[in-house]
Amino acid sequence: MSPARLVIDPHTHSTASDGTDSPSELVAAARDAGIDILGITDHDTVAGWGEAVAAARRLGIGLIRGIEISTTFGGASIHVLGYLTDPDDAGLMGELAKARHSRATRLERMVELMAADGIPITYDEVLRQVAPGATPGRPHIADALIANGTIGHRDDAFREWLTDESPYYVAHYSPDPVRACELVRGAGGVPVLAHPFTRTRGSTVTETLIEQMYAAGLVGLEVFHRDHGPWEVERALRIADRLGLLVTGASDYHGAGKRNRLAEYTTAPEVLEAIEARASGVTPVVRP
Repeated sequence: MSPARLVIDPHTHSTASDGTDSPSELVAAARDAGIDILGITDHDTVAGWGEAVAAARRLGIGLIRGIEISTTFGGASIHVLGYLTDPDDAGLMGELAKARHSRATRLERMVELMAADGIPITYDEVLRQVAPGATPGRPHIADALIANGTIGHRDDAFREWLTDESPYYVAHYSPDPVRACELVRGAGGVPVLAHPFTRTRGSTVTETLIEQMYAAGLVGLEVFHRDHGPWEVERALRIADRLGLLVTGASDYHGAGKRNRLAEYTTAPEVLEAIEARASGVTPVVRP
């Protein structure tokens, strides 16, 4: 009998950004789901790393420390995963701090616009949904609307009010995706383009953009994801093969905040080995 293949889910979120599980709860949920190595990739922050590392060591599973960087291109939000970066790198951390501050201030304006249009929401309600140290984001508006009984799930808020095309949308500062790749590589990390062809960004992420990101250090594409159908998977695989990019898969789990389930898509162990080989080693994978 061949040995069991490692189960690796490298893209998940905790309450350090917009997930609903604390970092330690996230690690425990991953262990219970049969995951051998988990990636914690909160939006624009490494605030959950310390708690997640302690939980992973205590519970005996592996941990990949990462970040999901929010970038903007062509008016659309594009996400770049940065794995194994140096948490003390001044360039990357400074850019992320700037983005977090901008996101928090724009959120207050979005709530003002929604309330003025009769949607029952206040910024204080939103802040009550934000975990200590986390950056307020659109999912927290949705959580406030759930808490006050206006909607039943985050998806309802994003369908009705929180999309980029909504009249309540307010832009915030974020780097472009090419710059994000440069920042991740400069911090010793490995950039992977997250779910590039989802409905909200599929027409914006062109092969030309991916080529430009590749020239700036892009290492992989997140191909296998709940928001990719067969056509999107085929397109991503073709581009990855042409450019020699690594192919990853992940759940993009947010706890109760999204319907994504842990380990519903995973990454091959040899791909994780290749990611590790391309990193500087400043932030190694935590092994059980």
